[in-house]
Amino acid sequence: MYAAATVDDRAKLNSIFAPGFYMFDGGKRFNGDSIMDEMEAFYAKGAKFVWAVTQPDVHVNCDEAWIAYVNQGSVQMSADAAPISTKWLESAVLQRQNGVWRIVFLQSTRVP
Repeated sequence: MYAAATVDDRAKLNSIFAPGFYMFDGGKRFNGDSIMDEMEAFYAKGAKFVWAVTQPDVHVNCDEAWIAYVNQGSVQMSADAAPISTKWLESAVLQRQNGVWRIVFLQSTRVP
């Protein structure tokens, strides 16, 4: 998901997100298209995001799974700005649909 978002690959993200996918981030609700619209607006301003999933806690039960993790990375809001080290606490719910794991829900909270 993060690799696809970094290069603005909507087709890849749509293959990862389940039908009806949504997420909470920054106090807002997004679907797959609306989060990529938001990311594209940042990219147009020269922003760069670096994400790395750390400390994953994964639970699988048949065709459903959930994960909680620390997303350790950085945010650079413009090409001439310095990157700012950033952490997010995130969790996601996944479903196996036709043998493929898809993200149903994602929650992201930036650590102050």
